[in-house]
Amino acid sequence: MGPTASGKTALAIALREQLPVELISVDSALVYRGMDIGTAKPTAEERAQAPHRLLDIRDPAETYSAADFRRDALAAMAEIVANGRIPLLVGGTMLYFKALLEGLSPLPSADSAVRQQIEQTAREKGWDALHRQLCEIDPVAGSRIHPNDPQRLSRALEVFFISGKTLTELKKTSGEALPYDVYQFAIAPAKRELLHQRIALRFQQILASGFEAEARALFARGDLHTDMSSIRCVGYRQMWSYLAGEIDYDEMVYRGICATRQLAKRQMTWLRGWENVRWLDSDNPELACDEVLQVLSAKHG
Repeated sequence: MGPTASGKTALAIALREQLPVELISVDSALVYRGMDIGTAKPTAEERAQAPHRLLDIRDPAETYSAADFRRDALAAMAEIVANGRIPLLVGGTMLYFKALLEGLSPLPSADSAVRQQIEQTAREKGWDALHRQLCEIDPVAGSRIHPNDPQRLSRALEVFFISGKTLTELKKTSGEALPYDVYQFAIAPAKRELLHQRIALRFQQILASGFEAEARALFARGDLHTDMSSIRCVGYRQMWSYLAGEIDYDEMVYRGICATRQLAKRQMTWLRGWENVRWLDSDNPELACDEVLQVLSAKHG
């Protein structure tokens, strides 16, 4: 795991030279076909060295959810293990890692009628009254959700009114635990400034590699727009604004780099709160590789 531009792919390829691993991509952007340059997808040479699963499995007009990922990743992992090899999951989409490790809660979809009724009650009686109601229905959620957090309070009540089961009950049935020993590593530069430099450099490299032409081909299709997950990907969203004439080229570059930094910041926020993760320094790739091998050797000899 790690933020964008931290050296995950290079480390994964180095590990494949030492261990019988097969790579599975954990990246919500790399699933899309025809989006190779802007996503910094592993090159043909890198993929020849170390084939990645779950790349190029969706058209940009299609959706791909965390639930889709979990299903596909579990199938790939089972196949890899059956072949006597080790699944190595590589990427930065932290929601996908969370879905894989913890499962997904079978929560009901939002219901606008139920939500409106809750909001009407809140206007008449106040959120404090609704919070007391939640504490009676679901004491665990009631103790966790503050009376001044109407969004989460409303959702907890909505789940109960729709399903007849509490939020706490449903979260307990989130899915089976993984039937594997899991080793979690996060790679990142020791200093944030170094990561920012890498991000700026990589964005310039992406542009020099023909990103604009790639985006123009997608833009010309006419069936893609910025409400789609694919076009909301960092870099593509900013390039789309440029191609639509909303901003100039320099503004596109500036916004693209800023958006990538923001993505990296979100990824690091996830990782800092992550349990059971061992940190590796991306400024020393050989040492990072050795550290992973030492951890596994200590466990398995």
